[in-house]
Amino acid sequence: MMVNGKNSSLMSDINVTPFVDVMLVLLIIFMVTAPMMVQGVDVALPEVRHSDSLPSEEDQLIISIDKDGKIRINEAEVEIDLLQEKLTKIFENRLSRDIFLKADKGVPYGKVVEAMSEIKGAGVEKLGMVTQPVEQEEKSSKKGS
Repeated sequence: MMVNGKNSSLMSDINVTPFVDVMLVLLIIFMVTAPMMVQGVDVALPEVRHSDSLPSEEDQLIISIDKDGKIRINEAEVEIDLLQEKLTKIFENRLSRDIFLKADKGVPYGKVVEAMSEIKGAGVEKLGMVTQPVEQEEKSSKKGS
């Protein structure tokens, strides 16, 4: 290799620019696609003034009832008649018998009570209701009225 007309040894430096370019592209792809990977059941939760946040245990059991009245254990849909049986089988391998229930605010009260009855029949020790805190804008508009 000739540099300025003189013989010199070969350069052994690694060009990291292409590597950095590829990593930045991958970072952007993951940043764009990560919010789309969030899964769950869309439920319009009732709003309350005072509520506690959910514990951050990874193996929580969440029973959700959507606006169409479909019941799910975490992500798996289940019929109301089989809810107690499924929960009993789940509790055979679990230490904690805590469940969180989130129901769409448009679901009839009777449907929620029926689900609660099935849940309690499966031997649940603690049944928590998931709610959503009232938005700050609504609080300020109600105070001004």
